[in-house]
Amino acid sequence: MRLVYICVLDLRNMFSFDLIIFIFPCVLIRRIFYWRHWFSMGEAPAFCFENLQNGFGLKPKGLETSADVGDKTFVIGGADNDSTSYIGVKIYDKSTGKWVIPTVLGTKPKACKGHSAILLNEDRIMIIIRGSTPDDCIWFLEVDTKYVKEQRKILGTEVVAWSRGVRGDAEKPVVISGPSGVGKGTLINMLMKEFPSMFGFSVSHTTRAPRANEKSGVHYHFTDRSVMEKDIKDGKFLEFASVHGNLYGTSIEAVEAVADSGKRCILDIDVQGARSVRASSLDAIFIFICPPTMRELEERLRARGTETEEQILKRLRNAEAEIEQGKSSGIFDHILYNDNLEECYENLKELLGLNGSAPTNHKPSPKGIDLPLNHSVSKIDNKILINCETLELEKVSKNLIALDVSSLKGGAPGRTRGLNVYALDSFSDGLNEKLS
Repeated sequence: MRLVYICVLDLRNMFSFDLIIFIFPCVLIRRIFYWRHWFSMGEAPAFCFENLQNGFGLKPKGLETSADVGDKTFVIGGADNDSTSYIGVKIYDKSTGKWVIPTVLGTKPKACKGHSAILLNEDRIMIIIRGSTPDDCIWFLEVDTKYVKEQRKILGTEVVAWSRGVRGDAEKPVVISGPSGVGKGTLINMLMKEFPSMFGFSVSHTTRAPRANEKSGVHYHFTDRSVMEKDIKDGKFLEFASVHGNLYGTSIEAVEAVADSGKRCILDIDVQGARSVRASSLDAIFIFICPPTMRELEERLRARGTETEEQILKRLRNAEAEIEQGKSSGIFDHILYNDNLEECYENLKELLGLNGSAPTNHKPSPKGIDLPLNHSVSKIDNKILINCETLELEKVSKNLIALDVSSLKGGAPGRTRGLNVYALDSFSDGLNEKLS
């Protein structure tokens, strides 16, 4: 009884006690049985601080939180000092009574002043970071998603993966492929010129040395081979290839960064790269640009005057193979024939949902969520309620934020998008006012 009494006192510091009893009576009872079970069995007493399946966060000892998924308990966090925690992950397997340190994929949250956590759909845990920037406060730890299951099978070990949460949606990236000389570069340039604020290119990675006037992060992300090979192994690249002994590739982060800026990412890659992207977790539109005939493609290549005869013949051989794959592989959603540049461009715009010069699918850069350091968290259906704690009971309804997680998209190894954020006028009124 002493343990239960202490926990009730902690709850009274976060909420009005009457309010807790009104909303969460069953939660309190379930917590009591949870604590009694662990201490009667003599197992893992560190878990007494929080049962995150039921929702709201007590202040845990050692700045850790935990969540039960099946026969596993995921423990998140750890203390660097009295006020700062790192976001580590360990797993207690109740079936074996042993601790497991998983392979952690993705970019994890930075050290913070604490966090709250809550289990979603038995496959991921939402982590709300205290004292972070507005665009860095919502994270998801995936513990049993499709991506995690695939990586667990590949690596042969326990796996978890981090994904940063982002408000709102992003337009699907556009993958454009086609043989050399087909005019895809010209079509892309026409799009960029007409809609300069709508489209953006991802910046590729390479292990080769920078050339004169090349800047890292602008022309390429220049990196060491060992670093890029590890990132490829960790599933952070959509596609990659070795060219003249150097690695080139498109990272998931580079594509997500374009979406974070409020633009739609265009990927100009070959058929093999498009195949890799299609096999990845990226949800994109795949378009293949095809010449009207091989004879016309040859005429275009010769008219450029930039290749030797041997190079032209090699490009034509590669083009035949690419066209066959583009038409029959099932990689591409749409095939456009570039027999007339203006007509092909209009067809491309139509596929992308563009109407003249007024884009119909432009979306602003995603906004963050400005949370105070002191807050507490609970879960009702698909809504995560954040109480930005105030001492006055009559003001509590003015300090509630709801995160709607019913329309989440994406996930590790990229962003988790589709978070909707609302102001909550009261517990009984529901979601009435969407935050701007």
